[in-house]
Amino acid sequence: MNACFVTGTDTGIGKTRVAAALLHKLALQGKRVVGMKPVASGAVWHAGVQEWEDVSQLAAASTVSTPLEWRNPYRFDAPISPHLAAQQADVQIELSTIRAAYEQLQAMADWVVVEGAGGWYAPLNEGQSMADLARALNIPVVLVAGIRLGCINHAVLTAQAIIRDGMPFAGWVANIVDKDMLLAEENIDSIRTRLSAPLLGVLPWDPQADLGDVAARLRNF
Repeated sequence: MNACFVTGTDTGIGKTRVAAALLHKLALQGKRVVGMKPVASGAVWHAGVQEWEDVSQLAAASTVSTPLEWRNPYRFDAPISPHLAAQQADVQIELSTIRAAYEQLQAMADWVVVEGAGGWYAPLNEGQSMADLARALNIPVVLVAGIRLGCINHAVLTAQAIIRDGMPFAGWVANIVDKDMLLAEENIDSIRTRLSAPLLGVLPWDPQADLGDVAARLRNF
């Protein structure tokens, strides 16, 4: 059984894009794959149906059909930090619930790709964060670094936190999120020299790229 936990240097820097591309790449290798978004906040409406876009994108890239409650144990309407959304809904996010759902997915797939919310220390509740969730699942971590001004500091700090928290750091992906970023390649090289984990791929600014194109830019880890 194989799995990974996709985290990021911030919110909105491409974690879902990378997680879905990893699922697609593994599926092309003949693996039974499923994506998991343990906690999602920020519902949208499409044709009168409420959905969570991250959850939907991971489901579309998965090849194993599983109950929504396993793939996404916690979901909230408001587009705010999960711990605040849970407070508003009078819900306590429990690591044991997420772990139990993950184990159900484990039993049905060759690969489970788990996407966190926000960054490494994004809160889940009053005392626990995404880092605690990654430790509870005990799976390797893939870091998505959003390439924009300040990315070197953000990437190095997050990588140090992953290692300090005792998690296996499988690699990182550079995702260019600022189309006007000056010296993007030089910034990526600066991050590369400062991280111990391998660079798994560089994703250029291209909102129209399909999943296959993105997956082709990622290498195995």
